[in-house]
Amino acid sequence: MAGPRVVIIGAGVVGAALADEISARGWTEVTVVDQGPLPATGGSSSHAPGLVFQANSSKTMTELARYTVEKFCTLDVDGQPCFLQVGGLEVATTPERVTELHRRQGWLTSWGVESRIVTADECVDMHPLVNRDRVLAGLHIPTDGLAKAVLAVEAQIRRATGRGVTFLARHEVLDVLQADGEVTGVRTDQGDLRADIVVCCAGIWGPKIARMAGMNLPLTPLAHQLAWTGPVPALAGQTEEAVRPILRHQDADLYYRDRHDTLGIGYYGHRPMPITADEILSVDEADGMPSVLKFTEDDFADAWTETQSLLPATREAKIEEAVNGLFSFTTDGLPLLGESPDVKGFWVAEAVWVTHSAGVGRAVAEWLVDGHCSSFDLHECDVNRFEPHQLAPEYVLARDCQNFVEVYDILHPLQPSGDPRPLRTSPFYARQQELGAFFQEANGWERPHWYEANASLAEGRSIVTPNDWAARYWSPIVGAEAQATRETVAMYDMTALKRLEVSGRGAAGFLERLCTGKVAKSVGSVTYTLLLDHDGGIRSDITVARLAPDLFQVGANGNLDLDWFTRHLPADGTVQVRDITPGTCCIGLWGPLARDVLQPLTDDDFSAAGLKYFRARRAHIGSVPVTAMRLSYVGELGWELYTTADQGLKVWDTLWRAARPLGGIAAGRGAFNSLRLEKGYRSFGTDMTYEHDPYEAGVGFAVKTDKEDFVGKAALERRKADVRRKLTCLTIEDPRAVVMGKEPVYDGQRAVGYVTSAAFGHTIGKGIAYAWLPAELAVAGRALHIGYFDRRVEAVVAEEPLFDPAMSRLRG
Repeated sequence: MAGPRVVIIGAGVVGAALADEISARGWTEVTVVDQGPLPATGGSSSHAPGLVFQANSSKTMTELARYTVEKFCTLDVDGQPCFLQVGGLEVATTPERVTELHRRQGWLTSWGVESRIVTADECVDMHPLVNRDRVLAGLHIPTDGLAKAVLAVEAQIRRATGRGVTFLARHEVLDVLQADGEVTGVRTDQGDLRADIVVCCAGIWGPKIARMAGMNLPLTPLAHQLAWTGPVPALAGQTEEAVRPILRHQDADLYYRDRHDTLGIGYYGHRPMPITADEILSVDEADGMPSVLKFTEDDFADAWTETQSLLPATREAKIEEAVNGLFSFTTDGLPLLGESPDVKGFWVAEAVWVTHSAGVGRAVAEWLVDGHCSSFDLHECDVNRFEPHQLAPEYVLARDCQNFVEVYDILHPLQPSGDPRPLRTSPFYARQQELGAFFQEANGWERPHWYEANASLAEGRSIVTPNDWAARYWSPIVGAEAQATRETVAMYDMTALKRLEVSGRGAAGFLERLCTGKVAKSVGSVTYTLLLDHDGGIRSDITVARLAPDLFQVGANGNLDLDWFTRHLPADGTVQVRDITPGTCCIGLWGPLARDVLQPLTDDDFSAAGLKYFRARRAHIGSVPVTAMRLSYVGELGWELYTTADQGLKVWDTLWRAARPLGGIAAGRGAFNSLRLEKGYRSFGTDMTYEHDPYEAGVGFAVKTDKEDFVGKAALERRKADVRRKLTCLTIEDPRAVVMGKEPVYDGQRAVGYVTSAAFGHTIGKGIAYAWLPAELAVAGRALHIGYFDRRVEAVVAEEPLFDPAMSRLRG
């Protein structure tokens, strides 16, 4: 036996995959416990319909699904295959859905999965039960198929058992044992199991198990209807389980799969039916599988009517079996993976469907064994990504139910989130409402996207209206605000960006060990720097301002940065980290007239020499103390001005009174995004993530290789010599051809990369798209194409930055 003692709770498709993957990496002192029998334990895996569709807007989720497909294709149990690769077919019955299928086909191409748009006739050729009169087009993914979940569990149990892993059926977990903030084991109804690491793969019971370790999981089990027809005469004589592609009719929230001469029908169009983990019966208490609830026939009525219309052959059949099966939903539709922030050694792999199960098993196994995941970018899936308000029961229930309702909906990238709103408002919120702000949510904050009060600014300006899709949740005011920022001065609410305070006598050394740049500089210095993982991948880009010898303010990207800092704190108590975001606020005052606004309001020297670029100081604006940092992510002269939340409104009003006579405005996030792309500024989580290194992402300047050491330095030195891809700036001449991100990039007929961020550059008069491309194509002047729905958009590689390359406006 090798490796630490590991207990995996749950032997469903996730727990079995993790046991297989972790034992393949040499950890064999592993015990898997489940309250149910093996291999059909009674959880969601036991009744899952098994449809595996790889199309997803998330690159990570598609890659997790692709690995699951690849692995399941290699598994069998005594000759019975664990995956039937019949392909997937999504059909469109409305013009809007046809357009959406082209977008989805673009995602698949971006992420490297074969697919194509097919005609209505081809849809019927692939699935002869489909009513030709109802269908307009389809999306075919040949590598999709049917996972035999219970067989896959058994196959992976056998592989893991062969390496020494122990599986214990009929062991109900009663508690997670801990001492001094660390896991020590698991208590079951048949005795205690000692452990150094406990991984919760309990699925719909996950919140109940996690609570034993003091962890609050934002997961809700919701019932999803699955029905089976009796024999369909048109399928008579079908001896193979499945011969037609799995079918999705997303316009009606339906999917279908073969089962010999019958059909399975899944339905998401009914009302949300949530249940708590505590309400789910145990295996012994349940009459059958505890993950299966009584079928509510009335909720299925519309589904059956629509099925008979799309698949007329079903009119000769009846529904003979049906359940309301429980599945896990989260607030953002993504899995919950990672270690508890409070109990060392307690991990979760939750809210994972069969589609992504083997991929998650591999990801978590790598994370545990190697200390990081090398196969997948997991920043979207990390369980510690949530802000405190996102763990509130009311919020979790509302958003989980919303995600159930929207699971097959056509969702725009800028589509506003639903209730509960508003949750977090800056001190400027009332003033922004008075100015007619169109708000979008950012980390729970209400953040203006543009202001209707600026409508008159758009008059007489040359602001091109983008194509219909890009013009949703857009206004010409966005362009006017961007241009006005370059012309005069604008106030931007930057409160939604996370702010951390790092203090203590060990703070400087602590930050030096985590950051790629030199941050232990003079008081008043501000440094743009990176946080790297141990493999050299970018965990975040941050700004670090030294406000006192033992006090730093960090401009972070989200809760994962706080989690990373907290996990690396020294045990001697010489460093403290706290989130100061809720008690503070920030205004970005930017534009060529920014100094004309600010200097008369203060006795402090804000001249170019008095406060140089990337320097900070404590000052007063009128009667309010502020921390002023001379930096700008829109590429203009100006400052980020921070103060406490109680005095924020006073600062806003003071600046507003001074700015208005000079033509100053309030501007929103739409203008901000356009301006930052003109300057080539990266956005972590969109342009660069864990899978990218600084040299690929174009931020190698933030790495100081002459530093003695920092996390990821050794790995980064190995990666530096082998840069095969680059984050590249593309420009688009056609002003209406504004893309929005995640579209494929083509060199001729060959897909070579994908778009990250995109916007129209209202200063340069061109569309801008940043994209990941092979290094040999990232050459200025290279002509390429971007796949945008059903068309190809001409683009060209450009030198960056597109605006003010000499930095004269920033440094003025």
